Amino acid sequence: MSNPTADWEKVGDRFYRKVKLYDEIFDQDLELENYIIAGAPYGGAIGICEFSRSSSYSDTALALYRDGGKLHNYRAAQTAKSGIDIYSCSGKLIRHIKWDKGSIRGLGWSEDERLLVISEDGTVRCYYDLQGDFTQFSLGFGAEEHKVKACRFWPSGFVAILANNHLVAVTHYIEPRPKLLAIPPEDEVHSWTIIPPAYTLSRSVEVLIAIGQTIYVVDSSETEDRVLPNGPFKHISVSPNGLYVTLYTEDGMVWVITSDFQNKIGEYESKAKTPPKDVQWCGNDAVMLAWEDEVHLIGPNGASLRYYFDGWVHLLPDVDGVRLVTNDVCEFLQKVPDCTEDVFKLGSTSPASILLDAVDQLEKKSPKADENIRLIRSNLPDAVGTCVQAAGQEFNGHWQKQLLKAASFGKSILDLYSSDEFVDMCETLRILNAVRDYRIGLPISYDQYRRLTSEKLIQRLMNRHEYLLASRLSDYLRLPTNKIHVHWASQKVRTSTDDEDTICNAVVSKLNNKPGISFEVVARAAYDEGRSHLATQLLNHETRAGKQVPLLLAMEEDEVALDKALESGDTDLVFFVLLQLKKKLPLASFFRLLTNRPIATAIVESSAKGQDQELLKDLYYQDDRRLDGANLLFSEALNQTVPQTKVDKLKLAAKLLGDSKDATSTFYSRSYNEAQALIRVQASLDHDIDAHYSGLSLNETLLRLIKTGYGKRAAKLQSDFKVPEKTWWWLRLRGLVAKRDFGEIEEVGKQRRSPIGWEPFFNEVLGAGNQRLAGLFVPKCTGLSAQERSEMWVRCGMVAKAGEELVKVKDVNGLEELRTKARGGEAAEIERMINQFRSRR
Repeated sequence: MSNPTADWEKVGDRFYRKVKLYDEIFDQDLELENYIIAGAPYGGAIGICEFSRSSSYSDTALALYRDGGKLHNYRAAQTAKSGIDIYSCSGKLIRHIKWDKGSIRGLGWSEDERLLVISEDGTVRCYYDLQGDFTQFSLGFGAEEHKVKACRFWPSGFVAILANNHLVAVTHYIEPRPKLLAIPPEDEVHSWTIIPPAYTLSRSVEVLIAIGQTIYVVDSSETEDRVLPNGPFKHISVSPNGLYVTLYTEDGMVWVITSDFQNKIGEYESKAKTPPKDVQWCGNDAVMLAWEDEVHLIGPNGASLRYYFDGWVHLLPDVDGVRLVTNDVCEFLQKVPDCTEDVFKLGSTSPASILLDAVDQLEKKSPKADENIRLIRSNLPDAVGTCVQAAGQEFNGHWQKQLLKAASFGKSILDLYSSDEFVDMCETLRILNAVRDYRIGLPISYDQYRRLTSEKLIQRLMNRHEYLLASRLSDYLRLPTNKIHVHWASQKVRTSTDDEDTICNAVVSKLNNKPGISFEVVARAAYDEGRSHLATQLLNHETRAGKQVPLLLAMEEDEVALDKALESGDTDLVFFVLLQLKKKLPLASFFRLLTNRPIATAIVESSAKGQDQELLKDLYYQDDRRLDGANLLFSEALNQTVPQTKVDKLKLAAKLLGDSKDATSTFYSRSYNEAQALIRVQASLDHDIDAHYSGLSLNETLLRLIKTGYGKRAAKLQSDFKVPEKTWWWLRLRGLVAKRDFGEIEEVGKQRRSPIGWEPFFNEVLGAGNQRLAGLFVPKCTGLSAQERSEMWVRCGMVAKAGEELVKVKDVNGLEELRTKARGGEAAEIERMINQFRSRR
């Protein structure tokens, strides 16, 4: 096995290594200089499309663009087809995407491996699953008129520059809202780049744009001239952590400055006669300049290193290094990690290096192994940890094993040592080695994996249709596999050429009894492919009505959707279905759906009572519920303020019940007719008496007439509306008392009988304060006992009269009690009555 330091090169005081990931990537006849190439972060997919000539910018304006002067053949079968190819890093074609939106001016990736393609007219397509499915939106802000010239991307957004130098930013791909940034000068743009929002003080994207001899910083609100000398700058590049900026001048000088333009970190003279095609950062410590087949790596203090290639090379930057892509090879250039340098550096005497040597000596059965262990005994825990970390940084399986073997040997000697880190690293390396295989083509580094997370790595495998590996990794990591099965099933229903019954059986047999499976997602995929019957079959296996119903509605299966919602017993879901059906169906069809579904009808009725009276009327009419419809009209009549409108509503209500022979309907019809008559009378009274009678009930109308002295009109109304005699006497009594017409009350009291009795007269008059008149009604209360009449006399202040009532029934005890209430002459009279009873004894 070759020495692990064989591919190391020293740049200043640090080492860099170029690791070969894959070879024989692309066909030899593919001329990469004529293609835009963009790589997804974290060792992700590579997007390739042929570059369209731009007339407004020099060939150095776009870092990844080459100004092609002639047409080239690539895959003779596809020469007439324009499109975008998506490859793995190992050169495996994942998908060919047809493109029909004109010249491509931007090709980039999001952090979750969404491919962003921006056309010259400002159309943006976001391909979210590597299989050609996309969402689309437009930049606006004059992009269609002025045309897009170039784009710069960060993990969650991008900025497009138009031909008039206007800058349009999109900060989110899920809900894109293009925003126009501040307007920079209209002079020629030599180069430009962006600082992502995460690394700016304003937390909004900033654009560094080289115009004239200086650089402008543009954000959402202002454009600021940094007044830099030695321009124009042909390239600008920002480090991954946003702290440093690289500037390439027209005379071949490279400047490295802080992103706030306050400090100059270093400079380098390339001595090149032509500017590089691309400038990128390698991590946060070095800068790379790329020409056609030559790459310069510039470290701190101007130290440099040169690499030469057999063909055109593209730089695909990542968080901890740069992928170098040619037709022949895909390599990864990065700074050698500290732990790796600590172990493998030539002449290293670190504990980790000695521990690795001890394992080698142990395999040779040399006693030097024991000497090495004794030498580092005090630092053995640190040595074990360093070997574990160095194993994670290795791409070579042999050295991974050697380092883990060294760590295992070291921790076996220690009395107390937690093996968690060692076990986690072994688990991680198994995962990384599995996805790095050329058949998968995901050359993700350990640091990239920690940033990406295992869940997103499995999502990437699903997008590549590597379901078996994704499932095995999920089981290995103890993660749920339901999303993998659903994704597989969705692709099955999209792409399978079998008949629909066969597809359904295959999907159900695979997914049945597996936890967390949503057949609704699979059914939706089938419906989107135009397989409605298959979608309906699959939905029958979905156990959650809340998942079934929305898709059934989208499939125009209205009755099935309503029945499923009713079966679920979820009134909110039923209401949702009814609301959707009412919006899209004619009213007659909507009511037909409610037939024989009483629960749905009750929900519609309950909702319509407070929100849609017209719908309620139509519902009652459809169900031939005349009484309910008439009552609804009556309620509307009560809310009207114009008498004639009230009458019209009541006429309709009465007409609705006119043909009914039912006793209840007849009663209501008669009531509505009487209400019409009352409204007309009240309108007449309002006009004649100049008082407000409209809106009063019949009893209130009668009472007000009596109070205001219109007793004859009240009596006529009583006769016309056949008001019951008891009701009339009560109203007349209260009206006369309220009017204080005690003379009329006394005349009424002369009558022999009262339908309501005479006690109400006593109470009402006494309540009005007229004790004398109230006393006239006590003798008329013949239905009461002597004791009750005695109490009535007492309330009138006539104690002697009360005593006489008690004498009639010989109630001595009552007289004794009455004596305590008597005063003056009345007391003497009560005493006389008591003595009269005593003398008889």
